[in-house]
Amino acid sequence: MLHIKSLDDGLELFKALGSETRVEILKLLLEEKRMSMNQIASRLDLTGGALTAHIRKLESCGLITVTASTTGHGNGKICSLATDRVLIDVQRNRKEPNVQTTEMKVGHYSQKSILPTCGIATPEALIGETDDPRYFDHPDRFNADILWFARGFVEYTVPNFLTRSQRIAGIGVSCELSSEAPGINSHWPSDIHFSVNGVEVGVWTSPGDFGDAKGLLTPDWWPVNWNQYGILKLLTVTDQGTFIDGLKISDVTVEALDLAPGQPMTFRLAVTEDSPNVGGLTLFGKSFGNYRQDIRFSFYHENME
Repeated sequence: MLHIKSLDDGLELFKALGSETRVEILKLLLEEKRMSMNQIASRLDLTGGALTAHIRKLESCGLITVTASTTGHGNGKICSLATDRVLIDVQRNRKEPNVQTTEMKVGHYSQKSILPTCGIATPEALIGETDDPRYFDHPDRFNADILWFARGFVEYTVPNFLTRSQRIAGIGVSCELSSEAPGINSHWPSDIHFSVNGVEVGVWTSPGDFGDAKGLLTPDWWPVNWNQYGILKLLTVTDQGTFIDGLKISDVTVEALDLAPGQPMTFRLAVTEDSPNVGGLTLFGKSFGNYRQDIRFSFYHENME
């Protein structure tokens, strides 16, 4: 998600979206996921020079990414969307809270319950065998950058280094997620439940398990018919409720979470048997998928007078 925190900060983005041609480029990438420069130029009947100028504008404001092709043919530039959502904050004179941020690898869970189909892998290799939950206890899990399961949960114990002079105003969790289908299936909904300190704060329905294109960061050894990338989601809990990418999903507020400065927080992602859509979960770290990050936890806080 691209977060524009003020209208002034969004000027370059607004200029980029003010071009009908650039909007058409974004619509093409929404449809095709990844396209070469030559493919885009051909579809929109643009010269190479004209397209390059539009691509640079979209890339500079964070809407698309441009990477080198591995095929070695022609231009070798591949374009893809860098974000699936833009959040524009128009509220004025709002005081920005302080933030303490920690990233944790996907294998650093403190508790888990795993049912197949399932698996876990480091950037270099699978850990053990697929569909065998025992390997979620393997010591190599601490180096894992992807895990998946059909039902169950993983729970993380998150360090909190705030002091008694700092009040917790909210929390944020950012991670790349998708469903877990047998094989791959872009239309495989799954209800993913989020809990903090034992309190369920909300549910997000993943639309599918994506394998239509290789993840930008997914290693070359990874099978092409396995989970390739997810969707980057931002969960926030504030004094106004719980939100996914700025959209409210529940009335649970930060006050309900029993958070205290200096006390660790638990965070759980679960797929439960009684959900309407039991479609599994895939969790991507910084060496898989499309986003170079692990699970990112943020504590928003204010200094108490």
